[in-house]
Amino acid sequence: MKRALFLAAALASTPAYAAAPKEEETVHVVASGETLNGIANRAGVSTSAIVKANALKEPYVVRVGQKLAIPRDGKAAQVAHAADTAAPAAKKVATAARVIEARTPAAAGAPEYETEHLVATGETLGGIAARAKVPRILIAEANGLQPPYDVRVGQKLRIPRTGRHLVKAGETAFSISMDTAVPWEQIALANNLDPAAPVKPGQNLLIPTLIEPPKGAAKTIVPAPKPVVAAPAPRSARFAWPLAGTVRRGYTTGSDYHDGIDIPAAKGTMVRAAAAGTVKFAGAEKNQFGNLVVLDHGDGWFTAYGFLSRVTVKEGAKVAAGERVGLVGDTGRAKGSELHFEVRQDGQPVDPLGQLPKAP
Repeated sequence: MKRALFLAAALASTPAYAAAPKEEETVHVVASGETLNGIANRAGVSTSAIVKANALKEPYVVRVGQKLAIPRDGKAAQVAHAADTAAPAAKKVATAARVIEARTPAAAGAPEYETEHLVATGETLGGIAARAKVPRILIAEANGLQPPYDVRVGQKLRIPRTGRHLVKAGETAFSISMDTAVPWEQIALANNLDPAAPVKPGQNLLIPTLIEPPKGAAKTIVPAPKPVVAAPAPRSARFAWPLAGTVRRGYTTGSDYHDGIDIPAAKGTMVRAAAAGTVKFAGAEKNQFGNLVVLDHGDGWFTAYGFLSRVTVKEGAKVAAGERVGLVGDTGRAKGSELHFEVRQDGQPVDPLGQLPKAP
């Protein structure tokens, strides 16, 4: 969808009726840079009402200097028509000027406050994102949109509202992620930052509100070399699943041993403690597991969480069952974005599926 763009360097003298407040005017003279949606929002009138009052045709593009009736009492259309047809006593003098639109306080229901948007004729995702003041990629992710991110008339889009965080001296990407409970990769994405770059005091960061993608959204398919059949669950599972997902590679012994299970998931997905315990290790393990967390659950039981993109706990900390310990990643010997999960008893690996509920 394309939106025509009209630029003007000359501005005619403004009639007296244009001086009325935006919320009271019945006739509006289109200024440079204005759109129909913006005029309607500031006037507190629906776009469709202005379209009907002025008999506008798709794609509803307005031009600089055009007089629009603002339907408030049913007489606006006649006022606008009279203004357009009345001949001035003297020739208007054009002046070379650039119009800088004055910004008025946003009314309730304005684009920067809405949490759901109904796509109108001529709108694009980029335009909707600019008016909502939310990064386009976040709206795309919240609604399961895929490139080239086309939207259709009448489509309802969820708008993920955002918060703000002013970086203070001593803060790090890790600490900000911990405080806001939002993966740093998502914060970096919302601010067009390199996830590996350090933060700087004084930075004003957008903190995105994560929205669960809608059902039916496109999913990343991770190929599995061979299906893994889940073992029967014990009557009372010792541990909870650290992550919901399908097991890509299961526990095996012998020459082709594999001491745990690998669960694919989107990078940045939260990984949770399978049970309450104490953090025995939290950091980088360079040989195999990448960023790794090991929890001690007592009575000789341990769980390990590898391939993490980020560790979100510290050694010696007490964690509750279900508490976040890290974010899914592709560090170490990961075959993609996934979690490597192990269970050990008295130092010996055991099949995690035998200690977990039947399904995550």
